[in-house]
Amino acid sequence: MDFFPSALENLIDKFATLPGIGRKTAQRLAFYVISLPDGEAQDFAEAVTMAKSSVRCCAICLNLTDGEICAVCKNERRETGVICVVSDPKGVLAIERSHEFRGRYHVLHGVISPMTNVGPDDIRIKELIARVADGGVEEVIMATNPDTEGETTARYISRLLKPFEVKVTRLAYGIPVGGSLEFADDATLMRAIEGRMEF
Repeated sequence: MDFFPSALENLIDKFATLPGIGRKTAQRLAFYVISLPDGEAQDFAEAVTMAKSSVRCCAICLNLTDGEICAVCKNERRETGVICVVSDPKGVLAIERSHEFRGRYHVLHGVISPMTNVGPDDIRIKELIARVADGGVEEVIMATNPDTEGETTARYISRLLKPFEVKVTRLAYGIPVGGSLEFADDATLMRAIEGRMEF
């Protein structure tokens, strides 16, 4: 017999599927949501539905946007000859916090990870190669996380880019090995961008 009503159990189960959310936190979130006034609960549900239906990938860099092209790709003041490659949209936010990078991005939406059966064809590498092949790109900065999967992905992509004679650099190790870009502080990210090195 379930201790909570089935609808509440279902809500708890859904919250528990979110990354970093354990069962107790899921219970707290579920209780908070059901305690909201009807209007606020409806607004919350609509915000989730609206984000899910309207957010898509940018046609150029694959960052998240609610239009055809994201704000970075629309910005004519950004350098088109430098592309910073990140594993997910959170990486774009982390790099932008440094206020040091003025180029464009490419979001892979994952990293190569044999342990979880994610190969090169499962992430957005082909789109990056096509962008470089179109010409005008002088440098590709590999800004995947400095862990095993991030390094594997960066090295794989750098080998694919060799025939295009484009400069391939890697963020310097101001970010701790095994760390995540989204948790790095602004000064660390700034030093990492300034100290990037060629593969």
